[in-house]
Amino acid sequence: MARWDRILSLDRFKIARFEVRPVLPPLEMDPAMTFSVNVLSHEPKHHITRMNRISGRASLIVALALLFAPNYSIAQDQSNAVANGGVFVKGWTGQVDAAEAASGAKIDGSRFMQMEGVMHAVTGPSVSYWQENQKADGSYTVMAKFTEPKFKNLSGHPHPYGLFIGGNDLGTDKSSMLYCMAYGSGKFIVRGFGPESFKLSGDRSTENAAINIAKEDGASVSQEIAITVSADAVSCSINRTVVGTYPKADVVGAGKLKSTNGAFGVRFGHNVEATVSGFHMMK
Repeated sequence: MARWDRILSLDRFKIARFEVRPVLPPLEMDPAMTFSVNVLSHEPKHHITRMNRISGRASLIVALALLFAPNYSIAQDQSNAVANGGVFVKGWTGQVDAAEAASGAKIDGSRFMQMEGVMHAVTGPSVSYWQENQKADGSYTVMAKFTEPKFKNLSGHPHPYGLFIGGNDLGTDKSSMLYCMAYGSGKFIVRGFGPESFKLSGDRSTENAAINIAKEDGASVSQEIAITVSADAVSCSINRTVVGTYPKADVVGAGKLKSTNGAFGVRFGHNVEATVSGFHMMK
């Protein structure tokens, strides 16, 4: 919200200073950051004309519009709970991310169901789903095909979907997992919870030529995703191309996975719709 800080009148300058504090914290900026704009007129105060005043007001309106634009986009990125949410695939359960839960999000803020032979997810909060009686150990590969039927239909920008492995203590505040997820914009991330978030593929999503890109907003786009655990490494493949391989020493340990053995399943970012087919694990 805008707050007038002070107005100073000098013989040759009229300076108006105001501060704008973001309603929501910017995605990659210090939430405490204060934006300041100075509107400066070089005319003596007694020579300011009606045109000067009109021009100054117009400049102020433009400045305010530019300052508030980031807040609008951030508000658009809030998780929007869906109607009639819950887990409706037999034998499956799920949990929302800890950060979402801390903001009051519930598992029924997203919807996961079986539809025409495929699993179909529509998310509000970011969420992970898994089969309660299925675990993997040793060396194995988990794979599935994900299809976003209408790219960005629930948000103004891309959100990811993919697989996770090494799930332990799921459903508690000590849960751990490693996930690989793709975006319909041609990027991917490999990250995990241990239970705090840790990143393997970098601080930001990474482009890779193997990842399919939606032709336009509202178009369908699909990705075949696989996570392979071997004796000494974990790798992620998208559309049959390895996009990242990580030594187990970087994956398992304090603040990371308890083990690569554990539950495996599917995972979706917030405000995204996708279907899952061909989900399976093989040794």
